[in-house]
Amino acid sequence: MALKTPEQYEESLRKMKLKVYVQGELVENPVDHPIIRPSLNSVKKTYELAQIPEYQELMTAESHLNGERVNRFCHLHQNTDDLVKKVKMQRLLGQKTAACFQRCVGMDAINAVDSVTFEMDEKLGTDYHKRFTKFLERMQEEDWTVDGAMTDPKGDRSLPPHKQADPDMYVRVVEKRADGIVVRGAKAHQTGAINSHWILVMPTIAMGKDDADYAVSFAAPADAEGVFYIYGRQSCDTRKLEGVEIDVGNKQFGGHEALMVFENVFIPWEYVFMCGEYEFSGSLVERFAGYHRQSYGGCKVGVGDVLIGAAALAAEYNGVAKASHIKDKLIEMVHLNESLYSCGIACSAEGQKTASGNYIIDLLLANVCKQNITRLPYEIARLAEDVAGGLMVTLPSEHDLRHPEIGKIVEKYFKGVDSIPMEDRMRILRLVENLTLGTAAVGYRTESMHGAGSPQAQRVMIARQGDLGSKKELAKEIAGIKKKNQH
Repeated sequence: MALKTPEQYEESLRKMKLKVYVQGELVENPVDHPIIRPSLNSVKKTYELAQIPEYQELMTAESHLNGERVNRFCHLHQNTDDLVKKVKMQRLLGQKTAACFQRCVGMDAINAVDSVTFEMDEKLGTDYHKRFTKFLERMQEEDWTVDGAMTDPKGDRSLPPHKQADPDMYVRVVEKRADGIVVRGAKAHQTGAINSHWILVMPTIAMGKDDADYAVSFAAPADAEGVFYIYGRQSCDTRKLEGVEIDVGNKQFGGHEALMVFENVFIPWEYVFMCGEYEFSGSLVERFAGYHRQSYGGCKVGVGDVLIGAAALAAEYNGVAKASHIKDKLIEMVHLNESLYSCGIACSAEGQKTASGNYIIDLLLANVCKQNITRLPYEIARLAEDVAGGLMVTLPSEHDLRHPEIGKIVEKYFKGVDSIPMEDRMRILRLVENLTLGTAAVGYRTESMHGAGSPQAQRVMIARQGDLGSKKELAKEIAGIKKKNQH
C-alpha cells in the first residue's frame, strides 16, 4: 500500500489511541471533534489529490528505495526538479484548502535527518542512517503522515538547555537502557500533530558538550505510551461549535497546533537517530529550517491566491471593482504573492546534492524566502482588509440571517450589488475574515511571522551565508585596490 486513499487515512486515525485535551477536556474521538475536524480534512486533501491522475506529477514521486510511486510528502528529494515540484505541490494544496495541510514538517524533517545521519555514520561509525532508512521504508509503504517535531518550549532563552531551572524545557534523554532510551520534555507549536501517525523528533538548537542529553532525534508512534497533546487555541475557533457554516469562513478546511508532551516515553534503539552527538545538532537544525523555509514559498502563496480571489470578489460584490485604486491594490497583492513564489522556486532550482544523495535547497535563498514571508503576507492581508471593507468585522451572525423575523432586515441592509445575493457577499467577507483574522490566520498571517523560525533566525543565517568577504574582494578588484603584501 504505497498510496493511501483519503478514506484509508481517516480510518487509520480512528484506530489510534491518541490522548488529546481540547479546552480542558480529554477528547474521546479527535477525528470527529468539530474544532479538530477541519484540520483533518486538510490532511485528507494530500491523500485525495495523490489519487487523481491530473496531479500525479506534483503529488507523487518514484521512491529511490524501491521504485514504487509514493506520496511526495514521504519522498527524499533526488534532484532540483523534486525540490521545485515540492513548492508547486504546496502552492496547489494551499489553493485547494486555504489552510495549513500539515504534512510539510514531516517531509522537511525526513530530508534533513537523512543527510545528517549519513554524515554522522561516516564520521563516527554509528548506524543511525541505516535505522532511519528502515523507518523511511515503512513510512513510504504505509503512506504515513509524520509530524516533524523540533521546537522546544525553551524556558529562559538566555540559558542553554543544561542550565534551565526546569530541565524539561528541552526534550532530553533521562535514561539509556540496553533496548532503548527514555525521553522526557515537550515540543511546542506542533503543526498537525493530532492528525499524524508518527512523530519525528529533532533537537531545536545547536548544542554544546554539556547539552549532550538534549542532542536527541528519534521516531515514535503519535499515540505512544506517555505521549499526550494539549490543543492550541485559535481566534474564532468556537464558531465551529455553533452549528453555523458562513460565520466560520472556511468550514471544510483548517490547521492546528498543539503542545506535544513526553512523560518518560520509551524509544527502542531502532528508532533512535541521534543520541548525544551534540556536534551534529546544529547541522540538523540548519537543514530542517532551510527546507521548511523553502516550504513557505509554496503553501503561503497558495493561500494567498485564495485571499486575492476573495478580495477581488468582495470588491465586485461591493460594486467597486472598476475603481482604479481597487485595481491597483489587487495588482500589488498579486505582485507580492508572486515575489514570494519566486523565492521558493529560486532556492529550489539552486539546490545541491548532499553526501547521502538527497538534495538540499540553497540555504541562503531559502532564508531570504522566509524573511520575505515574515513581511509580505501582512501587506497582502492589509490590502485584502482594505478592499473588503469594514463590514468584514461588523457583520451580524449567520443566526441573525436565518432568523424568521430579523433575517429579512439583515438581508435588506447588508446587500451590495443588487444582482449578487446578500448571502454570497456575507460568505466572501467571512472568508476574508477567516484568512486574515480567524482560524486560518494561524496558518497564514501569524505563522508567516513565526513558523520555521522567527525573523531574526533568518537574519542570523543570512549574515552567516551572505559571504561578505567575497563581495568585498569583488569591490576591491573593480575599484583597483591592490592586495597588500604578506610578510
